[in-house]
Amino acid sequence: MRKTRAGCLVVLLLALAACCTAPVLLVAAASRSAGQGQVDAAAAGIPARMLTAYLTGASQVTIYVPGCRGMRWQILAGIARVESDHGAGRQITPNGDITPPITGPRLDGSGAGGNTTAIPDTDGGTWDGDAAYERAVGPFQFLPETFRAYGKDGNGDGTISPHNADDAATAAAVYLCGNGRDLTDREQLRAAIHTYNQSWAYVDDVISGIDRYDALENTPNAPTGNAGVVIQAALAQQGLPYSWGGGGPDGPSTGICCSPGGQDGRAVTGFDCSGLTQYAYAKAGINLPRTAAEQAGAGQRIPASAGISALQPGDLIFYGYSPTADSTIHHVGIYLGDGQMINAPRPGKPVRIDPINAMPDYAGGTRLL
Repeated sequence: MRKTRAGCLVVLLLALAACCTAPVLLVAAASRSAGQGQVDAAAAGIPARMLTAYLTGASQVTIYVPGCRGMRWQILAGIARVESDHGAGRQITPNGDITPPITGPRLDGSGAGGNTTAIPDTDGGTWDGDAAYERAVGPFQFLPETFRAYGKDGNGDGTISPHNADDAATAAAVYLCGNGRDLTDREQLRAAIHTYNQSWAYVDDVISGIDRYDALENTPNAPTGNAGVVIQAALAQQGLPYSWGGGGPDGPSTGICCSPGGQDGRAVTGFDCSGLTQYAYAKAGINLPRTAAEQAGAGQRIPASAGISALQPGDLIFYGYSPTADSTIHHVGIYLGDGQMINAPRPGKPVRIDPINAMPDYAGGTRLL
């Protein structure tokens, strides 16, 4: 967090913290997680204990900001993904404590870590281990002074720490809600994120993560076995941008220059259509060739003449200028069932679920599972 607020609001928030009912709400949030679209923390790329913290923070926010609307775990996950990659590389205890602590670069104005303004220490090094200058702390990267104003006892253990996942998530929810924002309104959501870090590029990055996590709650049920592994891997990439030539077995990446429409994939981290299928099938131990046309010959070919009813979930599906000539294939997706596919459609559009008939030149499929 880059912006600090103080004054009478601090006194009010500290007073409210004394009547927190976090233990009850923590249980309620955890029990509700099963009803929120059956989100798989692993599929979302979030440690399970961090997902619980996001649920907890979202559930408690109206205690402190009664007028807040629309706070949900996906918003908190979107922030923490950018700030700390969900506490990557740390251990999280059952009560939410994170070790070793997450601290940012020393804000001494030296330019290291991108900081050019010196911010003298305000906490005696208690949270950031630096008694001379401030460092952002915890999975949500609060400045110590800001956390003192917004920190909450999210897990009800009597201690408020930016290095506790529940405390930090609840504080972030309160901060983003401001005086009572309606976060179901896209513009108010963007404005809230902008207060967290006054960069519109940052806002766009956080929003892309939120959209991806939102999409995970609105996906069809995947089958069991390797087909389920492939589908879940692809579904977990929803919201990532299309990158011409981008992505592969190891995940999203920058691509190459340039698409017929002019997208320079070197400037975009994400997937193109065949990069996405390569990644998803790699999760099931299958190595696909790089291009859509090459992938058509990798398994049991299902001709377009057999119709869509011949497809099974997990099959690759193709589009080509001539349905009987694999050399003309220009697009590939993964069949989900019920006439739907998951694919990276084109530059400017993220990985998403589309109907098979979203494109006119269906060229059949391939079965590898």
